[in-house]
Amino acid sequence: MIKIYTSPSCSSCRKVKKWFEEQKIPYVEKNIFSITLDENELKEILIKSENGTDDIISSRSKIVKDNGLVLDDMSVNDLIDFIRKNPSVLKRPIMVDDRRIQVGYNEEDITTFIPRARRIAELNCCPEQCENFKNCEHAQDCLNKVKDEN
Repeated sequence: MIKIYTSPSCSSCRKVKKWFEEQKIPYVEKNIFSITLDENELKEILIKSENGTDDIISSRSKIVKDNGLVLDDMSVNDLIDFIRKNPSVLKRPIMVDDRRIQVGYNEEDITTFIPRARRIAELNCCPEQCENFKNCEHAQDCLNKVKDEN
């Protein structure tokens, strides 16, 4: 299941949620200000980020600047504790599934969250030329073949 970490005033968060809804891709929204972030979920985010804290934490955040924090000098446990106490330092939105993470809204990169079976079916079935793509037998055959391969 895809998790999207958001905040209410974030326009990119609204764009991401709208995109997932338009694509009919289920997700769980986690408002970083209305919940206490789970330690294991934060570890998962850190593990999946290519550039560690640079990917997920805003170095321009007031709390980071005012305290002269050097995030790379923190232990993982201290960093997680810091994020849990100061969720506003997180860049938003953060989308996570079982294999990947994406931070921010990027029109091209977000398409990686389209399920593999659907991407293959769309490539093989010309959805832009098919008025009935969602009910197309050929598309369903492609989807079933991909599902059988997995």
